[in-house]
Amino acid sequence: MFSVQVVREERGVVLVLRGELDFESMVQLDEAGQEALALGRGAGPVVADCAAMAFCDSSGIGAMLRLMQPLAEQGRVLRLAGVPAAVARLFAITGLDRIFEVHPDREQAFAAGRDRRDMVAVGSEESAQLRERQNS
Repeated sequence: MFSVQVVREERGVVLVLRGELDFESMVQLDEAGQEALALGRGAGPVVADCAAMAFCDSSGIGAMLRLMQPLAEQGRVLRLAGVPAAVARLFAITGLDRIFEVHPDREQAFAAGRDRRDMVAVGSEESAQLRERQNS
């Protein structure tokens, strides 16, 4: 059994993942991601709180990856928090730990962006403008 709870906070959006994220349940994550995307630019980062996630297969990872690009287009990021050891090991083996921002908990995931005011999502219009200013 899998569930996703979408929690809107002042700092951003939290997707609380519970249970087994796999081929059967990835549609729930896709739908929750669409809800987070609907909030649009300026809504802050999306933190996937994985502390209660028991399992994640390649379909679940694919659902997370599919959420990253449209968030980047909005100037937002996806951060993972509380990733269980077995899933963290899978990320390390496959190199996904270099793609996903992984943090020990929700608080640290939200705090991660505070010190990087000048950073913007790669591929966004803002990043192109920043690169242009830096090259001038």
